[in-house]
Amino acid sequence: MRHGKYPFVIGFLFVPVTLYVVFVIAPYAQAFQISMTNWRGFSAPQWVGFDNYRRLFDDDNFWKAVQHHGVLLLALPLITIAIALFFSFMLNVGGKSSGGQRQGVWGSKFYRVVFFFPQVLAVAIIAVLFQMVYRPNESGLINGVLMKLGFDPVLFLIRPNLALWSIIAVLVWQAVGFYVVLFSAGMASIPGEIYEAAEIDGASRVTLFFRVTLPLLWDTLQVAWVYLGIAAFDAFAIVSVLSVDGGGPDGATTVLAMEIYRNAFVYSKYGYASAMGVALFFLTLTFAALTLRLTKRESVEY
Repeated sequence: MRHGKYPFVIGFLFVPVTLYVVFVIAPYAQAFQISMTNWRGFSAPQWVGFDNYRRLFDDDNFWKAVQHHGVLLLALPLITIAIALFFSFMLNVGGKSSGGQRQGVWGSKFYRVVFFFPQVLAVAIIAVLFQMVYRPNESGLINGVLMKLGFDPVLFLIRPNLALWSIIAVLVWQAVGFYVVLFSAGMASIPGEIYEAAEIDGASRVTLFFRVTLPLLWDTLQVAWVYLGIAAFDAFAIVSVLSVDGGGPDGATTVLAMEIYRNAFVYSKYGYASAMGVALFFLTLTFAALTLRLTKRESVEY
């Protein structure tokens, strides 16, 4: 068995590693290579070195998209995690004690299913749904009510200073359900004796949340922040379907994925679009590494 160990391991890994190299590593390497060229998709690529990267520094749309990612990186994880943590706490330990065990609020199992509903919907369907919700006339879900009450309609996706936040609200609505389930699973693994001991010492629900639940969920929170950050670097589907003119009005909601799509498939600037893709790759990698590094702390064992 010892002599046949390495051939067995190599034979076992050969197919999956080959598939990974062909379908994941090779396209990345090809994107790096194309980003060094001026290629419009038909004629042979023309080598331009780092010219596409130099152009990025003078591209207002690129920097506008990076600025929007900065807002998304702060707002999406913070708001989503805060709402999901609150609901998870209420659904798992927010109710009364029964037999020494903390229970969730009444109907918590039903609420858990309801919160997860947005996760089973396709992103495009969610965007179409919110087009109806945000519609700027009487047929819109929100503006219809406001106009019947005598108020002026709110131009959610038309006003530049409101459009990005309207899209962030949709992203939060879509993501909260998944993180409620994720945090609920983490809270379910915390022994009930810890909550019981804290209650005997006179801990209120607020104290239980901040002094018991949050420290014991730290690893789960760290993973959630990284996932949401990576989601903030995407947002292409929602922005593409929901925003005015694909990233409008006047670039107020554009993101890097939207600019990559526009340069590649509208302007046929595949080399420049690949340079943006490479920049997005390094931004995502830097964010994940920094988040894991800055939020690293000793795990609490229980």
